[in-house]
Amino acid sequence: MKRKLMLVALLVLVAAGGWKLFTTYDNRFPFGRMWETPGVRPHEESIAFTPPGRVPWDGGEAEYRFVPGESIISPVNAHGPQVTDNGSELYKTYCMQCHGRNHDGNGTVGQSFAPLPGDLRSARIQSLADGVIFQEVSYGIPGGRQPALATTISISDRWLVIAYVKSLGVR
Repeated sequence: MKRKLMLVALLVLVAAGGWKLFTTYDNRFPFGRMWETPGVRPHEESIAFTPPGRVPWDGGEAEYRFVPGESIISPVNAHGPQVTDNGSELYKTYCMQCHGRNHDGNGTVGQSFAPLPGDLRSARIQSLADGVIFQEVSYGIPGGRQPALATTISISDRWLVIAYVKSLGVR
């Protein structure tokens, strides 16, 4: 009886030690975990319909898609703290899974890509015009890993994310 009790106590001690070791490692893991990733459900809202007899003549994606990215001017004033705070929250929702907490391409999902997603604080990305970044985020990068997010993120939210990324500066 005493042997069985000692064996059970030893097993409990080993299990508790293993759990402590696992959770310590897990909490210090540099990339994050899938259960930390927020759920994004952009298509659950009802679609806004145009009232009968009205056809939109301006606005929308066509203004951005078919012009050179260098000629697109951001409608967002990137110098306000409210803009960077909102952009930071949107980055955490839509971009951090691939580009990571440190904007270096080591996100929860991005770490499995080869090559890794781009470092958003690199001199190359920071030197791009806002319109070029907008087009890459919106319509993807041909031959690259950046998916087209035009149907997932609204136009105004994309501009806020770009303002936030540009506010980070070069690493």
